[in-house]
Amino acid sequence: MKQTLSAGGIQLAAGSIDFNYEGLIDSFWRLTVDGVTYGAIYALVAVGYTLVYGVLRLINFAHSEIFMLGLFGQLVGLMIFGFVASPDVYTQGVVLTVVYLGLAMIVGMLVSGGAAVGLERVAYRPLRKRGAKPLAFLITAIGMSFVLQELVHFVLPKIRPDLGGTNAQQPIRLVEPTVQFGFGGADVTNIMLLIVSAAVVLAIATEVLINRTKFGRGIRAVAQDPDTATLMGVSRERVIMLTFLIGGVLAGAAAMLFTLKIPNGIIYSGGFVLGIKAFSAAVLGGIGNLRGALLGGLLLGVVEQYGQILFGTEWRDVVAFVVLVLVLMVRPTGILGESLGRARA
Repeated sequence: MKQTLSAGGIQLAAGSIDFNYEGLIDSFWRLTVDGVTYGAIYALVAVGYTLVYGVLRLINFAHSEIFMLGLFGQLVGLMIFGFVASPDVYTQGVVLTVVYLGLAMIVGMLVSGGAAVGLERVAYRPLRKRGAKPLAFLITAIGMSFVLQELVHFVLPKIRPDLGGTNAQQPIRLVEPTVQFGFGGADVTNIMLLIVSAAVVLAIATEVLINRTKFGRGIRAVAQDPDTATLMGVSRERVIMLTFLIGGVLAGAAAMLFTLKIPNGIIYSGGFVLGIKAFSAAVLGGIGNLRGALLGGLLLGVVEQYGQILFGTEWRDVVAFVVLVLVLMVRPTGILGESLGRARA
């Protein structure tokens, strides 16, 4: 039952919030499977935030636009291969579908990775050379976020009229969702399996790169003590460039997976909300912690799915951020709370 309150001539509507716990129980496994799928995408983007923070102590708010450029990158890549936007799904066999999915992901990863390295060189490196304060980096990151959005919004249409601008582009559909098997009453589709398996492979590859390679040791050394690492012969600038590259590549891969799960429009502002969620996932798991970013992404994806059935779809994002605040009140450093510099040697 709604009540109308009057305050200074403004009408305020107040109503009750449904608590649909029966719906949560009935749809628990379906929501969990959907949440893990969304969470896998959040996790890949969150790794970019956590790596940059671990090395530079910088919150790269422009990382959401790196993800957005990956959306356009994979779309352009498929257009180069001869695809056109169509409601029809590509049906030329599993092998060719996998090939084109891989090629589209590679193009998206190249675009996002290149954009991330370019962002570091153009926006952040000059600030480091001048010894700028952390606030200058933060403001620059926010500013570059808007710059990248407006480049796609206004400049890209002048180069290619069928891309960018105010109107959203429809992604090219390569895979038709089909149910592969059931799990606890939930239908698991081929797209869900593809997203989760790709995210797991990329997460393992990133973990191996950071903890088992020479470049990874350099990243962890700079994250722990940049001055000592430099004295030991580690190129700080090379490590920073590699860090941005890894984050950008993962964001480009996430962009390809995102278009499989949510075949909506690709637009210049399409990375904003997902970027905020990915950043929240990194904070939830422990900012600067690689495994924490992955855990935080999965948890955030599941929690928001539970929230939308408990309180309604419009409360989906609110519930996710409320849980984030509650976790941080109990554990301010996040669930795992381990910095990249103190990661396993």
